[in-house]
Amino acid sequence: MGLVVLWPGGAPAHERTGVGFDRQTQQATVTKVVSLSCASVNASGDTPTGDTSTAEGSSAQQQAAGTCKRATIRVDTGDDKGRTFTEIVQPDQSRQLEQGEKVVVAYEPSAPKDLQYSVTDVNRRIPMAVLAIIFAVAVVVVGRLRGVMALVALAISFMVLNFFVLPAILQGSNPLIVAVVGSSAIMLIALYLCHGLSARTSVAVLGTLISLLLIGILGSLFIDWAALTGNTDDNTGLIHGLYPSIDMSGLLLAGIIIGSLGVLDDVTVTQTSAVWELHEANPAMGWRGLYRAGIRIGRDHIASVVNTLVLAYAGAALPLLLLFSIAQSSVGSVANSELVAEEIVRTLVGSIGLVASVPVTTALAALVVSADRAGPGKAPVTAPEATPAAPAGAVAAGSAQTRGGRGRRRKR
Repeated sequence: MGLVVLWPGGAPAHERTGVGFDRQTQQATVTKVVSLSCASVNASGDTPTGDTSTAEGSSAQQQAAGTCKRATIRVDTGDDKGRTFTEIVQPDQSRQLEQGEKVVVAYEPSAPKDLQYSVTDVNRRIPMAVLAIIFAVAVVVVGRLRGVMALVALAISFMVLNFFVLPAILQGSNPLIVAVVGSSAIMLIALYLCHGLSARTSVAVLGTLISLLLIGILGSLFIDWAALTGNTDDNTGLIHGLYPSIDMSGLLLAGIIIGSLGVLDDVTVTQTSAVWELHEANPAMGWRGLYRAGIRIGRDHIASVVNTLVLAYAGAALPLLLLFSIAQSSVGSVANSELVAEEIVRTLVGSIGLVASVPVTTALAALVVSADRAGPGKAPVTAPEATPAAPAGAVAAGSAQTRGGRGRRRKR
């Protein structure tokens, strides 16, 4: 129902700004690379006299005394297919073009004809496609039918994000509501598709929903309390410039919810499966015993998952942390900056939701699976005790009761 009510019908159109990702791009090929003196192609051939110990001075020195490259690039797509242009590659640039290399070029129609095209990136489609194929093959070989279902669920998740979550936010819908609806749809499709329609899966779904609700409440509270705007880099600034009506702090909260969903699914499914397996191993165990045993498993899961989540965010923000280390900023100053504070709030709120999902899901699973013991026509299950004085037939009957719950004696 949420998908139907909030369905956007596509992202709204806008005039391209030519900034960042909001540019017209085409595919191209580097057809020729010639080495030449930087002094002959730079604006001034004079050697810079500035301080070469600084990054700017060192770069200027390399550009004056080093060897540059003149690359000829051919446009392969679009209206200007076949058109060529040249670009100078400085020796201190991180990306050095090579002959035959596939690249992505940006097109700016308002610029002078000789400057309309420029190289912006390398074309990585082939290596990325090969890596995706290797991933899919590995999942199918190891997971078999479950692996195939997982890949289908992954494709559907991307479709929900691409056709619902992102356009709905751009259309001006509340990012929090869109994130909750989209995450719930992804969760329901992924869990039931991969694990089947069963009480076990339904318990995992319910535990995930409760944890997502907690993450949403805590995230909203601390984003407001910490005065996080969600507008901290060039990309978010461009989004805010193009669509001023978007609530950027709400967009930050939506990212926290969606980012926590994948790990939450893992925790809730694992805890539910653990409780079910404990019940299968000892059907006489009550819900309290199942909960205690399940929570012991969950404590190990909490330790590993929280550590994984923190390290994942730290790895993503590693260049930023390096900059703060170079600047010799104190830990308090680093944590107080909005860019780092966003990651701290994102990590801690998501981790609290993960920690809470373990007891919540374990309790729900223990209650549901233990209720199955006293169904209609089933006798209370007791562990059979074989004493030396007990007849063999009584022991066999007790075993039959434990296995089938009906107390019927096997025929010999």
